[in-house]
Amino acid sequence: MGIHDIIEGKREWRAHQARVRTLPKDYQVVYGEIQKYYFKIGPVGLEDGTLLSGIVDFFEDGAAKGVGVIELIGDDVAAFADDLVKDTPTYADRYQASLVAKAREGGE
Repeated sequence: MGIHDIIEGKREWRAHQARVRTLPKDYQVVYGEIQKYYFKIGPVGLEDGTLLSGIVDFFEDGAAKGVGVIELIGDDVAAFADDLVKDTPTYADRYQASLVAKAREGGE
């Protein structure tokens, strides 16, 4: 990854955050909690930016329709976040798989 890629990535992240700041406050709070959760668990799909951008798209649409965020996603924010990544491996999953593969290589 070159310096231009890093700079472009920062530009995209700033633009993404600017979109989040235009959401109603309740949407911003819920988005922030989802983002923190995803950064903690590390779903593999997070790295390409489509997961978080998709959530902002969804939230923008809900806000434009005048729907409250809890009405849009339900009472359980964690369940909503988990459902979005339920079939996505995490970096911890990848790491665990690599350890198992190394153990098998060493044991045979």
